Amino acid sequence: MRTRELAVSGAHVFEPEIYRDRRGSFCSPHQNAAFTGALGRQMFPVAQVSTSRSQRGVVRGIHFTAGPDSMAKYVLCTGGRALDVVIDLRLGSPTFGRHDRVELSPDTGAALYLPPGVGHLFVALGNDTTMVYLLSAAYRADRERAVHPLDPALGLDLPTGLEPVLSDRDQDAPALAAARAAGLLPDYAELHGGEW
Repeated sequence: MRTRELAVSGAHVFEPEIYRDRRGSFCSPHQNAAFTGALGRQMFPVAQVSTSRSQRGVVRGIHFTAGPDSMAKYVLCTGGRALDVVIDLRLGSPTFGRHDRVELSPDTGAALYLPPGVGHLFVALGNDTTMVYLLSAAYRADRERAVHPLDPALGLDLPTGLEPVLSDRDQDAPALAAARAAGLLPDYAELHGGEW
């Protein structure tokens, strides 16, 4: 398995070898040895596995958690294609404000590790795009935060030719500057002291 750290400190992409034959393909998008080799520790205990299914043009995010109970995420795409954008929203992080993009699909088998406090969004590039999330803590709506995914100050350069479809919550999310002013962004020092 190939691994590399993204432009956001602590975020990694994992790209497994894919075995193909006349029946189809097989891959292992999570391998504990690769995770340990890249991050120096074993995968977090998985408290919850969630899935989402989206049609072409759907944009989900930018979502993140803040505070001492923030969760780590391991994300992969098992159907369709998605462009995942990882954004460092952790105040005080050496890579605050940076972002990186990774295309996820069953064809690549790639998965992303997102440490607590790191934001991400994805854009469904095909119909029936299915995303799987392994979470280090149970999802709690009161702990999740959002920043508007189309905030021009972020410079995310999302794919053209798609009409973005946003949830009401994402449409109403504050821009980065407003989220920062309102104290919604996570604190890197507080999160960095945690295990994940």
